[in-house]
Amino acid sequence: MMDRLIVRLKDQRQKAGLTQAALAEEVGVSRKTINTIENGVFAPSTVLALSLAARLNCSVHDLFALPDIGNSTPAET
Repeated sequence: MMDRLIVRLKDQRQKAGLTQAALAEEVGVSRKTINTIENGVFAPSTVLALSLAARLNCSVHDLFALPDIGNSTPAET
């Protein structure tokens, strides 16, 4: 189980020249939602993560990542 999601949303948002409020309006959420995602308080739904990536013209992986747990492949069964 993951302890924390790595969030790079703020960097990508600022790179695009958008405020939290502007990005929120464009993807249909509140500014507070963007703020809580950027601060790691809230993990976005898949639909919201895809919408954010589409608006910022990047991949979801550019916005969010899982912490490196030292094992990038599933264990064999």
